[in-house]
Amino acid sequence: MINNGLGLQKDKPLHAIKVSTSQTEAQSLLEEIRVAKQDWDNALRHFEYALGKDQIDYAIFAIEAAEKRYEMLLRKAKAMNIAWPRWNREGLG
Repeated sequence: MINNGLGLQKDKPLHAIKVSTSQTEAQSLLEEIRVAKQDWDNALRHFEYALGKDQIDYAIFAIEAAEKRYEMLLRKAKAMNIAWPRWNREGLG
């Protein structure tokens, strides 16, 4: 394995490096989606325990922001043709 100065090894085809990178990006995005869903669920729980107008307003804002982030990440995954693992589809909501 000889480094060609670009950080690439000569015996590894370029398409293999791209596939590896896209798989890593997909895994990263799936994790980000999982966390976004968790944040959305937490915002909904926070709303249930909100007291007073300010807390309720903040909880609604947090719910809307978390929902939009989750939807944005799902659209990004769909555009990248990333499939959610079958074993974890229940977590999509």
